[in-house]
Amino acid sequence: MKSIFKVPDISFRAYRVWQRNRDSYKRFYKANLIGSLGEPVMFLFGMGLGIGGYLASMEGVSYIQFIASGIIMVTAMYSATFECTFGSYTRMMGQKTYDGILATPLTVGDIVMGDILWGATKSLISGGIMLAIIIIAGLMKGPVIFIIPILMLIFLVGLMFASMAMIATALSPSYEFFSYYFTLTLTPMFFFSGVFFPLEKFPLIIKGISYLLPLTYAVNISRSLVTENFSYIALSGFPLLLALTIILVIVAVNMIEKRVVK
Repeated sequence: MKSIFKVPDISFRAYRVWQRNRDSYKRFYKANLIGSLGEPVMFLFGMGLGIGGYLASMEGVSYIQFIASGIIMVTAMYSATFECTFGSYTRMMGQKTYDGILATPLTVGDIVMGDILWGATKSLISGGIMLAIIIIAGLMKGPVIFIIPILMLIFLVGLMFASMAMIATALSPSYEFFSYYFTLTLTPMFFFSGVFFPLEKFPLIIKGISYLLPLTYAVNISRSLVTENFSYIALSGFPLLLALTIILVIVAVNMIEKRVVK
């Protein structure tokens, strides 16, 4: 078990993997953006205006504004996850891109870190566009300067979920495995991280589980920055997310290295 926590061999060359993925993305970015943003936008306005029509407010803000901050984080989560599950698995097993890159001076650590950085970049692109939509719709009530920490949070969430996805990819025997990962890991976070309803409304046991989910802390921070309800307590979750992300990056690199070397 100790081996998966060893400091991985990662260098600046990871940028070259990120660059390779970026250049590939340029060829089909329009279809990719439509696919990654279509569902979150429908959730935002469909549920926000639909259910919001029956609710006067939620924690002192309109319902659509309440879920808007959570939808940003959900968009970042899914963007990074899709890229570093299906995308990374295809590059590793189907296209044998990893094998080709290993013929160069790059290490497995460089490849995995490059993929993780690219997953986080896709989160930043999708989450940033989602944030822009929310601002244009007049749903962001926090100061304009808060846009910067929100973007930083989106990127951090992207790194975290990209790393989690790479761990799933290291364990995956086939594409079908990702269905289990999405259903057992992401779906509970989607519904029980306070995205659509305040955690106070859940039973005590569900509330306790919710605070074990990293997306909960990301949503709380995002909501603090997007709405008028700024809270330093919510911001205290940032160091926790940062520490968890660092651990997940290390584990992801070591687990992929074990699989590739084997």
